[in-house]
Amino acid sequence: MIAEDSVLLREGLTRLLEDVGMTVTAALGDAEALLRAVAADPPDVCVVDVRLPPTFTDEGVRAALVLRRQWPAVGVLVLSQYVEERYAVDLIAGQASRGVGYLLKDRVSDVADFHAALARVAAGGTVLDPDVVAQLLVRSRRRDPLDSLTRRETEVLGLMAEGRSNAAVAAALVITERAVEKHVTNIFAKFDLPVAEDDHRRVLAVLRFLDAADGGARRPSAASERARRGHRNV
Repeated sequence: MIAEDSVLLREGLTRLLEDVGMTVTAALGDAEALLRAVAADPPDVCVVDVRLPPTFTDEGVRAALVLRRQWPAVGVLVLSQYVEERYAVDLIAGQASRGVGYLLKDRVSDVADFHAALARVAAGGTVLDPDVVAQLLVRSRRRDPLDSLTRRETEVLGLMAEGRSNAAVAAALVITERAVEKHVTNIFAKFDLPVAEDDHRRVLAVLRFLDAADGGARRPSAASERARRGHRNV
């Protein structure tokens, strides 16, 4: 089934798919019609535009999410004019991420690749547009928890990971304990740690630091290992 509001593109997709031997059971112009048609006669796969009537914002992707929940055996290939990473993440998140795809409309012009992508989704595979993958990787790097910290905050957190108290951190950096407390508070806020006992948040902050630094050259010391186990040293 196809859900695309543009009559020309809808007819073009129908002809393209029929030319490669696929049967198009319905070609529809909005999300509600798509969901009714799937409920009446579930196809192997649906091709869905991200933006459909009436608001032309996210009706298509919301319909795709409904399909994933209610008819997990139906493959869903979403087409988008531009890279919209939020929709891509919504679509592939969760347990029902098999039989799903997200492609830019430009890819349709390569008939062989589009046919292969659709066949893969129909068979339960996953297809992501290379440009979408690139955007998600960029976002992943942006969300490195250490990236939001200032140089001084990173130094403070590194010393916290060695199990040092605020007084010891202040002495090592030649700053006041009050300044250390301010940096620690900022770290908690940037890591979005909920209000709780400072000891608990301190351990969580250190765990995030160790997890983010695990792939780099920095390795935790014995004191850091005590912090990882929840050792209190404040």
